[in-house]
Amino acid sequence: MIGVRDLFRIGIGPSSSHTVGPMKAAAGFAKGLEGLDFARVRCDLLGSLAWTGSGHATDKAVVLGLAGFLPDGIAPEQIDTLVEQARDTKSMRIGGRDIAFDPDHDIVFDRESPTPVHPNTLAFTAYDAQGEVVLAERWCSIGGGFIAPEDLVGDSALEDEVEPPFPFRTAAELLRICESNGLSIAEVVRANETALTSAEDLCDYLDRIIEVMMSCIDRGMQTEGILPGRLKVPRRAKGIRQKLDADRFRNRQAPHAIMDHVSLFAIAVNEENAAGGRVVTSPTNGAAGVVPAVLRYYRDFWPEANRAGMYDFLLTASAIGTLTKLNASISGAEVGCQGEVGTASAMAAAGLAAAMGATNLQAENAAEIAMEHHLGMTCDPIAGLVQVPCIERNAFGAIKAINAASLALRGDGRHIVSLDQVIETMMRTGRDMNAKYKETSQGGLAVNFPEC
Repeated sequence: MIGVRDLFRIGIGPSSSHTVGPMKAAAGFAKGLEGLDFARVRCDLLGSLAWTGSGHATDKAVVLGLAGFLPDGIAPEQIDTLVEQARDTKSMRIGGRDIAFDPDHDIVFDRESPTPVHPNTLAFTAYDAQGEVVLAERWCSIGGGFIAPEDLVGDSALEDEVEPPFPFRTAAELLRICESNGLSIAEVVRANETALTSAEDLCDYLDRIIEVMMSCIDRGMQTEGILPGRLKVPRRAKGIRQKLDADRFRNRQAPHAIMDHVSLFAIAVNEENAAGGRVVTSPTNGAAGVVPAVLRYYRDFWPEANRAGMYDFLLTASAIGTLTKLNASISGAEVGCQGEVGTASAMAAAGLAAAMGATNLQAENAAEIAMEHHLGMTCDPIAGLVQVPCIERNAFGAIKAINAASLALRGDGRHIVSLDQVIETMMRTGRDMNAKYKETSQGGLAVNFPEC
């Protein structure tokens, strides 16, 4: 069962598929090396990881993972120190052994070898002192921080053995379950979650997610400087906040100022993500600003907002993310940005609608509207960095989510195209999309922007 803990994970930027996933895969490989006699480790980054991994800090993530760190357990300020130490000494402690390891030589960006299972593939190899292979594994980073051994991608054996009380794979099934049991979408998700954990632990986890999301927004709105990478993109969130505050104090706010605040919240998060800060993967890092921005909008601007509503928001949103993950993809390397920002916008739209008192049909309609109007969106980050156009795309994804929730609440939930049909369309569109538009930086804005 894909649940709240899968769709909302605390980690580091800038990318869930190119940073968080590879870090976890490297840590898993290092764990498997414990007790073995090896003298050298090599990691080959294939497919999209090879093309855009440098801008996504994939090589740094591999170093950290091999050193035994996981995304939710490392402080962002530790990262550069640990990576530079490995580069300076050309050695690391991996799997309980101190070995020679040069990140610039032993992490290879392989743009030629095929990726038959998934475009985000890592090949790890450990050798003994004579150069013989001790252990070799291939892992796939399949989006949203999810990873799997290459031969087990899509294998149902990886799923939880505990059967949830209300299993669902489609929106139609979910709505039937809700209707036959007199439950909201949030209540169905809560029941499934508490089959694995206590109600108290679930609330504690949701509180932690909310706290990290809100802190990330606050941190982003207070920080100035230049984002890492050769584009030298200046942070904008603090300046936007100061201008909005100035307008408010002069009593000259524009009618659309609330939307400017929402854009600010999303930009703040994604600037933190681009800088390698702590974010909540929701459902990916590249789309990490959408859900927090809309949740902050609910908290700060909806007059009846409360903690219970925030819980319903996240639980409902996770159901939409689950449907997309099960039936399509949340990986930009598989389906383009429609799978990342499009999914996040659909999640936020349904979550906001539920928190504002929507029926189940209205919440499903909100998700459908938001997803429908992201169909065909490419993933074409300039210079392979999760900055342009990614940061602003989160702002627009958040605005679309609020608009979708509002439109759905004005209706009765009946609509022509179902959420299931839109999710299937998104997957088919992703399959038809040329590979250069799927997180390779070989098409779109990435090649039409003249870098200096």
